[in-house]
Amino acid sequence: MLAPIPVFAASFLVLLGSALGSGCADEIDRVTDCQDICSRYSDCFDDSYDVGACRTRCADNARDSENFDQRVDQCENCFDDRSCAGTLFGCAVECTTVVP
Repeated sequence: MLAPIPVFAASFLVLLGSALGSGCADEIDRVTDCQDICSRYSDCFDDSYDVGACRTRCADNARDSENFDQRVDQCENCFDDRSCAGTLFGCAVECTTVVP
């Protein structure tokens, strides 16, 4: 009698994922990328920087502009494995327009 519950749960998750579509995944990726970028800026360059305001501004701009969204992806991908100094010198082009 317990077997139908896992089948039902799996079916529900598949349907839920289909209903939400990629738009939700894109929004989650956008917000997490913006959070990473803004946190990195705060950690490396200005510890009093308002990360929450930066994240909101970044995510809103990325939602409104596909070009900006691509720059967010490029910036976040650039500093994945870099130190703060590496980010400053290696990602200036990718990140300058994303974080003021």
